[in-house]
Amino acid sequence: MTGGVRVALLADTHGRVDERIVELVAQCDCAVHAGDIGAAAVLDALRPRGGVVLAVRGNNDVPDKWPAGEGDRLQGLPWEASLELPGGRLVAVHGDRAGPGRTRHAWLRRAYADARAVVYGHSHQLSCDQAQVPWVLNPGAAGGTRTFGGPSCLILHASDARWRVELRRFEPLARPRRSAGTDRR
Repeated sequence: MTGGVRVALLADTHGRVDERIVELVAQCDCAVHAGDIGAAAVLDALRPRGGVVLAVRGNNDVPDKWPAGEGDRLQGLPWEASLELPGGRLVAVHGDRAGPGRTRHAWLRRAYADARAVVYGHSHQLSCDQAQVPWVLNPGAAGGTRTFGGPSCLILHASDARWRVELRRFEPLARPRRSAGTDRR
């Protein structure tokens, strides 16, 4: 990809992605899901304008937690992936293998030192650590499970000259709203 791009970063949908996040993804060139997807319907609902959806498996992306018949789709997901963007490389992992929360960012920075940024999930906690390169980004939970204040995601604006991250958090819904994907809870 050349020129500037908008990349939707999301994680921890657990079978359901908030409609408002689906709408944001549609305005982006590509989407990156950092694991605990929960169902193929979640990935199918993500339709960035560039058509590229990159997703990695999380610790809950196992056959007994996905709908029956989706095993092939699940098995096709890698544990980590990277995307070359203008100005650098973005790495996606779930983060459950990166040690405890207090040392997770340092571990990710060491493991992916050649990346411009690392996006991870697992904690469901929105975090945008740009203190040093690689940046360590957690988009929080984009579904309805443990959103800690509402469903959230990040939008990465990447160009050769500059990267910028936009944090997006939505109010929790008082009543369940029709959402893309299946609610497996």
